[in-house]
Amino acid sequence: MLELGLVGKPNTGKTTFFNAATLADAPVAGYPFTTIDANVGVTYVRSPCPCREFKVTCTPKNSKCVDGVRYVPIRMIDVAGLVEGAYMGRGLGNRFLDNLRMAAALVHIIDAAGATDAEGKPCPPSTHDPVQDIDFLEVEIAAWLRSLLVKDWPKFARRTKYEELDLVKEIAERLSGLGIKENHIAQAFRQTSVDRSNPEKWTDDDLLRFVAEVRKASKPIVIAANKADVPAAELNIERLRQRGYIVVPTCSEAELILRRGSEKGFMRYEPGDEDFEILKPEELNEQQKKAIEMTRALLKKWGSTGVQQVVDKAIYELLNLIVVYPVDDEHKLTDKKGNVLPDAYLVPKGTKAREFAYIIHTDLGKSFIHAIDARTKRRLGEDYELKERDVIRIVAAKGR
Repeated sequence: MLELGLVGKPNTGKTTFFNAATLADAPVAGYPFTTIDANVGVTYVRSPCPCREFKVTCTPKNSKCVDGVRYVPIRMIDVAGLVEGAYMGRGLGNRFLDNLRMAAALVHIIDAAGATDAEGKPCPPSTHDPVQDIDFLEVEIAAWLRSLLVKDWPKFARRTKYEELDLVKEIAERLSGLGIKENHIAQAFRQTSVDRSNPEKWTDDDLLRFVAEVRKASKPIVIAANKADVPAAELNIERLRQRGYIVVPTCSEAELILRRGSEKGFMRYEPGDEDFEILKPEELNEQQKKAIEMTRALLKKWGSTGVQQVVDKAIYELLNLIVVYPVDDEHKLTDKKGNVLPDAYLVPKGTKAREFAYIIHTDLGKSFIHAIDARTKRRLGEDYELKERDVIRIVAAKGR
């Protein structure tokens, strides 16, 4: 399952964000290092389900459909907060960084109100510059990657040079335990001016610039500008956007209120909604009513709590994925057991029909003949590029 990693300083609202996105019950407190062991849960990315278009009732297996919206599961990991020097083991740094090894993208939770200092301790709003937190995180992760790459570097560099090995492939193998692939390394080379023909001459600065680009390619970052309900946050959110990142104003506490209220039947709300409906107003006390009105004002200002939007943007904009639905019967839209639109797959944009067959099962890829578009009933060749929300039948040779 695809994984998103939640990162940031202690006490910025990471675990509240995690609880709101996954409906988990990880402990939350107003002091650093409440999270020691990583919290792992499941959240969902949204996509319009084809069931409405085809006028069918779907029976999902690997996902869920709510009012015509398909929710595809994503693994989410909330790790211990970072402090300066984490890559050297300060704080809970080593454990934090190791937990991020297989994350496909990172969600950087930033206290946009500037109410958490560099060590993760509460401070008055606007007394810390949250823009500094971007640089801080980038440096820590790049330094961590460099520390993994430079082990026995002189020996490694000599071997690749004199044996005329493919440096892209060799570095990718060296970092494969972090989910880093050859295309990520190739992209990093394109973005830097390091001497690809002679890695022996690389300086520490060369290595740092190179791994910074590897991180951008292999673990891109979306910023959750948390505590957006605090007045001081608004100006900072605009400043954060000037750094070129995808920035989403968020209020994790508001999302958690709405998710818990919906779970208990007090209100009707689905993640990412622009508003909500109170179902049992008579059961609310004055404190709850006040919290609900503040939440409604937040939704009116920002359009949502931002939590679901962060997940959606990470999947669709950062990772450039699309949702595709495989079926065994293009007329009934079913699998072999009669389930309607049973599975929703997240695949990279540009994935071709045969490649998709391999994703479903290796044997299906090997015996691929053609695909069929369930909308048009057209035959599609192996080089057909899948599109968002395609419903596809893979036709394979029998007995393979």
